[in-house]
Amino acid sequence: MVDGTAAARAADAFGTVCTAMVTPFTDTGALDLDGAAALATHLVDAGNDSLVISGTTGESPTTTDDEKYELIRAVGGAVGSRARIIAGVGSFSTEHSVELAKQANKAGAHGVLIVTPYYSKPPQAGILHYMETVATAGDLPAMLYDIPGRSAVPITTDTLVRLAEHPSILAVKDAKGNLYESSWVMSRSDLAYYSGEDALNLALLAHGAIGVVSVVAHVCPGAYARMVHAAAAGDFDAARAAHFETLPMVRAIMTRMQGAIAVKAALEAQNVLANRLVRSPLVSATTDEVLTLTDDLKQNGFL
Repeated sequence: MVDGTAAARAADAFGTVCTAMVTPFTDTGALDLDGAAALATHLVDAGNDSLVISGTTGESPTTTDDEKYELIRAVGGAVGSRARIIAGVGSFSTEHSVELAKQANKAGAHGVLIVTPYYSKPPQAGILHYMETVATAGDLPAMLYDIPGRSAVPITTDTLVRLAEHPSILAVKDAKGNLYESSWVMSRSDLAYYSGEDALNLALLAHGAIGVVSVVAHVCPGAYARMVHAAAAGDFDAARAAHFETLPMVRAIMTRMQGAIAVKAALEAQNVLANRLVRSPLVSATTDEVLTLTDDLKQNGFL
């Protein structure tokens, strides 16, 4: 079971209040490094101590390896030692993920996020080999990303317990939606858990998670910081109050359109991003979708 030393090691590596950051683009669709630096600064100023760069919300499938490298450099240069930079390096190819992990280390990332290989539906033995290989290659603290809704295959409890034996694998970003199985992993290993599903943040924190990797925290980062810190202090009345504060934004961001699309529209409305452009095959929020989202932001005090 995760003890105080293991939790502290993970918190030092990954922080506890983390936003899975979107990747800003210019009006012509080019990578906007100045926009990325400004967004990262905004999020850290608001209470984040960690940022995931080039995760799914960061549109990693449609950014090049060179762009991923430049993003890490730009964000790291902007926030300095005030936040941990976690690079998304997972893909459906072990070889490619290994190269991304090495690149992340070279670019100055503090850790890596390794998603379950998607589309090919590997067996658990394949997932085990993939995760261990990528974690070793990166030579950085590694967080596993368990999200069967996108990868099609979960990381089973037994596989997670075995992966916990790897010296670099410290944590799990959990978007499996199965609190029972997550609790089993926490009881059988020293893996630190982070909620990767905003609707279940409070529930997973109550089960023993030490932090969140959030999409919705883009628009209400202060509330998420209060929730995580209150839960860590055992003050679940305060954590619950912050959770209730974020519920309307979870509905607005995560249930009405794809997450990256919604977050960019919300950040544009808040004047944090210059535009809401996403890369194909995603499409930017429509005028009607923006109006609905803006109304949600206004009604709940986030605009």
